[in-house]
Amino acid sequence: MLTGIEEVDWASLGHAYGPADDVPALLRALASPDPAERETGLDGMYGAVHHQGDVYDSTLACIPFLLELVADPAVQDRGGIVELLTSIGGIELDDEDDDLDGPSGAGPDDGFVPAANFAMAAAAVAAGADVFLGLVDDADPEVRLAAPVALASLHPDPARVLTLLRERLTVEPDTEVLLALVEAVGRIALRHASLRAETVDWLGWLARAAQDPGLRLAALAQVARCAPGRIPEDVVRRVTELLEEIRTVPAADDAGGEPGSARLPVTLVGQVRELLGEQAAGRRTPWTEELLRTLHGALDDRVDDRIALILAQLRSPDPGQRSDAIWLCGGLIRRWRGRYEEVVGLVGAQLADPDARLREAATSFLERLFELGAPAADALAGVLTGRAGGHGGPGGASAAPAGGLAGLTGRTGRDGALLALARSGDARAVPLLARALEGRGEVRRELLYAVDGLGPAAAGLAPLLRRRLAAVELDEDLYDRAAPLLYALAAVRGGQALPEVLRVLRGAPEHRREWVREAAARTLGAFGPAAREAVPELRELLGADSASVATAAARALWAVEGDAEAVVPVLVRWLRPGTSGADRCAAAQALGGIGPAAAGAARALRPGLTSRDLWERVRCAAALWRVSGETERTLPVLLAAWEENRHARVEVAACLAEMGPAAAAAQLPILTELTRRHRHNAREGASGSHDIHQDEKLLTLCRAALTLMERPARPWREQRPTGDADSSGPGQEKRPARDADDSGPGQERRPTGDADAPEPWQEQRPTLNADASGPQRHERPTRNADAPGPRQEKGPAGGAGGRAVEGER
Repeated sequence: MLTGIEEVDWASLGHAYGPADDVPALLRALASPDPAERETGLDGMYGAVHHQGDVYDSTLACIPFLLELVADPAVQDRGGIVELLTSIGGIELDDEDDDLDGPSGAGPDDGFVPAANFAMAAAAVAAGADVFLGLVDDADPEVRLAAPVALASLHPDPARVLTLLRERLTVEPDTEVLLALVEAVGRIALRHASLRAETVDWLGWLARAAQDPGLRLAALAQVARCAPGRIPEDVVRRVTELLEEIRTVPAADDAGGEPGSARLPVTLVGQVRELLGEQAAGRRTPWTEELLRTLHGALDDRVDDRIALILAQLRSPDPGQRSDAIWLCGGLIRRWRGRYEEVVGLVGAQLADPDARLREAATSFLERLFELGAPAADALAGVLTGRAGGHGGPGGASAAPAGGLAGLTGRTGRDGALLALARSGDARAVPLLARALEGRGEVRRELLYAVDGLGPAAAGLAPLLRRRLAAVELDEDLYDRAAPLLYALAAVRGGQALPEVLRVLRGAPEHRREWVREAAARTLGAFGPAAREAVPELRELLGADSASVATAAARALWAVEGDAEAVVPVLVRWLRPGTSGADRCAAAQALGGIGPAAAGAARALRPGLTSRDLWERVRCAAALWRVSGETERTLPVLLAAWEENRHARVEVAACLAEMGPAAAAAQLPILTELTRRHRHNAREGASGSHDIHQDEKLLTLCRAALTLMERPARPWREQRPTGDADSSGPGQEKRPARDADDSGPGQERRPTGDADAPEPWQEQRPTLNADASGPQRHERPTRNADAPGPRQEKGPAGGAGGRAVEGER
């Protein structure tokens, strides 16, 4: 066993954490009779030798020994080793992988893992891949489960493998192994064009003729994956019927024994195994989720078919199928635009289901919908108030979760229902938020950032927010605790809390002092003239070394006093050469917020139109139009940014909507955007909690812009539509949408990430709601992470770095 392992100079090789002299012990652990040692060994291989998919020189040295372990039937848990080899040798260099030649973060000598290592690993595993041929009939079902994918991915003779897999299908007794065999056949069809037509024909036959409905569903999913043009027109009906047949097939007797009582060490491999076990617990056919995920991926932009399939699943008597439907719809709605009202309503109905996992899935889904969550508002309100209707599932189960409001606040995992209701803009969230604020426990910070979506109905929360802010201690945690309260007070224009805001501003500790001052200044600006007592502090902050603080103070002073002469020169100073891109963006945003009264700053803004940084160009162009009405210079900059970076479109569309008829040249790109089904900010393999909301806002702004473009042209000072009571200063016009970078009362925008691919972007609060499908909603900001936390330091974006502000996503 492991012949020659001592002859390798392991200390001269490396892995993710340095010299690889510990690798022999890991390999020996894989062959241990002790389950705990085997798991520790496998975890170490993934954690160091094959860290995050990398291939080091030590990884290459391990391949012969891993193949030897797989070939020995005396070694237990060989299925995990087969999967490890499949991962090591299965990376295809023609895939788009920007990391292959990039830093690995812990290379032994040269600091990166060369792409050549992946090619050598693939060749080494392929050279020994005959060992996998003998595993398709191994006595261990876990080995048989791993072998088909290994063969399809690694063996150099795909025709031979295809014959072997098809033959094994006729005798394999284990359902999950059967599905793995079908998946492997589909993988061969995808990888080898010469075998595709024949293989797809055979899969089509299997989808019709197989006796087992799970096998027919698996074959249909692979047909869709390998040949999307062969997807039958009645795919929704066929899949629905197959799911019902799977649900009603009598369950096979469980031949497995009781799980072992020995406790295994806490490892990442073990945690993944336990998580998968928990997800499958209580379900007879947990594998249907993966089959449906494959099918949805193949259907791709056939959004209507995918919605119809999800609706059928949501009406199933099986809570597992309904739960699968919710998770699948989460991926669909994040990437594709469509009519989701019926889906959202049925997901809301699951909130009253007795199945806890189903309720959790429904709540998690609804949290991210914002205005699209309106069809579930009645169900959300019913659960929160203990008046859930009797529509928890197709069977009419009515089992509202116990605990009512008390169980839905304080970050218990169920407070998402209240967050979803508030984000949908439903006023019924206001009294529930009030009760949460009246309590002694912590209130989930996302709830406070959701207050601005509730409009005037939330004004009554001001006294409770004021009381909470007064209780915040002026210590090093001040920012984390006060920022959400300051944001909420700004949203409700709670000017009666001026003494408490000034206490925070004056008493901010050294730690994050600038952040606290910036947040407080924004809130004071939202109070407007009611914050006149704060003028001395705000004037002092105009001289701050931080552009974010100085510009926030300038905007606040403008809102309080309306004295442009006092603030415009301060803002212009931050536009001078030598300041950072982030500082120039902050100043431009503030000047745009002042509008025509800052016309004297036009000359200072014009150089920003030719900046190398996209965000500076956009913000200077928007500000220049807002202060001077210069369309000839600014519109081409905005349209170029629209094409260059899709994440800039929300901000550009907001400015185009304000331009009205002057932006008529933008009609074609706006119409094109409205006809797209793919969300503008969808990212493969990544998502943010506000992605859907951001895209829906873009659609709303595009519709508003088109409507306003068709109106007769008016003088510039009159053509900016009035709407949001976001005062630009005493006596100034109101504008329908804050600066596209303005995410809420007094909120500024900063560039986030590289100008070529920034994070989805931080928002504004338009009230030009062309979508009026419910109560008027004030848009709330977006952070690029799923959960809020302390402000994130951002790297420079083409010279315009900045940090995301609390409450922005």
